[in-house]
Amino acid sequence: MAASLWFRGAASGLLYWSRQQEPAVASLAAVCSRSMASKTPVGFIGVGNMGNPTARNLMKHGYPLIIYDVFPDACKEFLDAGEQVVSSPADVAEKADRIITMLPTSLNAIEAYSGANGILKKVKKGSLLIDSSTIDPMVSKELAKEVEKMGAVFMDAPVSGGVGAARSGNLTFMVGGMEEEFAAAQELLGCMGSNVMYCGAVGTGQAAKICNNLLLAISMIGTAEAMNLGIRLGLDPKLLAKILNMSSGRCWSSEAYNPVPGVMDGVPSANNYQGGFGTTLMAKDLGLAQDSATSTETPILLGSQAHQIYRMMCAKGYSEKDFSSVFQFLREEEMF
Repeated sequence: MAASLWFRGAASGLLYWSRQQEPAVASLAAVCSRSMASKTPVGFIGVGNMGNPTARNLMKHGYPLIIYDVFPDACKEFLDAGEQVVSSPADVAEKADRIITMLPTSLNAIEAYSGANGILKKVKKGSLLIDSSTIDPMVSKELAKEVEKMGAVFMDAPVSGGVGAARSGNLTFMVGGMEEEFAAAQELLGCMGSNVMYCGAVGTGQAAKICNNLLLAISMIGTAEAMNLGIRLGLDPKLLAKILNMSSGRCWSSEAYNPVPGVMDGVPSANNYQGGFGTTLMAKDLGLAQDSATSTETPILLGSQAHQIYRMMCAKGYSEKDFSSVFQFLREEEMF
């Protein structure tokens, strides 16, 4: 693989650990009912918290899967269901000409595509490669160049909506790539998401996702602070959440993913902040936002503060908990 890709991926990792045309929309029903939809095997690489339910929705729509994950145990459910499980990304590329990757970091994506046993070792000409990881937009652009040299097509399509939306098939996909290839991507992505948005050239999907998660982190911290203050002022947390959600403070973090235990069912705060979107990943995404802000000379004052908070949480033992555990962090840290 190109040295520049390895350098950029490594640099992104070091930065993280050191400072930790009109959109097109496709409805789930419209896409998945298309008579032209082909049920040939689809490769799926990365079946973690988000990848697992997303891949299962492809199965529900009749697509045979070729599965790979760096952790073999993550594949057992698919193996038991009769899907093919292989031993490397290259093996996926050998068996499928449409592949979706859903991986944690830029370095993971680089390894999956351009590593010693990566997709590009056995990719077929004309293959469609869709990366639904959240990574550095520049890494997406460089991966696209490497894929193009092999005669294949690369699109970045990160997702938003969390594990709940992944399970229900209601994710939002933000797609960057050649517009003439968008319909081919829609066919698959529309079976896993209720919104499939075309954003522009390769990298613009990542740009949209980074901006979304920047706002999400800020709103989650704000929700946690408001709920914590209200509780200490003597308000019942369920009552306060109800008031916020019928008032001008309402946001996704308060209404659909409330961070206070006991306020909502079916969210990580109701399960000791297990599952969901990890604090480590939020810190990583905020690092990407910080890098992008630096390169474009864009002030992100609250975003920078949010990045610091989530880095602190990682250092304080919250790295494996859902990012909504910022409420617990605020409650437990005397400095606040």
